[in-house]
Amino acid sequence: QVQLVESGGGLVQAGGSLRLSCAASGRTFGIYAMGWFRQAPGKAREFVAAISWSGGTTYYADSVKGRFTISRDNAKNTVYLQMNSLKPEDTAVYYCATKSGGWRVNVADDYNYWGQGTQVTVSS
Repeated sequence: QVQLVESGGGLVQAGGSLRLSCAASGRTFGIYAMGWFRQAPGKAREFVAAISWSGGTTYYADSVKGRFTISRDNAKNTVYLQMNSLKPEDTAVYYCATKSGGWRVNVADDYNYWGQGTQVTVSS
């Protein structure tokens, strides 16, 4: 129903920046919010940031607040994650996802469609 295509991952040195993009296609009418999650090897998937599709309200994990910025382009059905001041602990596979309803934005189980993931590696 909804397809998500991510791009922008790569390798960067600590202190550097990357911008991730996620374009949604298909039946996107019911999207309430889009979010970014990340998962490092052997660790659980964790919330990074989210943005409501209509109002643009943003939410951030404490670990990235002040460094990452989530934004959206409704005309392009695309969400972005600008990542600045990257740290080695930011290394993970980053996934974008869509949320069709509910009130929680930081719980992965509440999202219904997911992208393929893009690798972000930060070297020290």
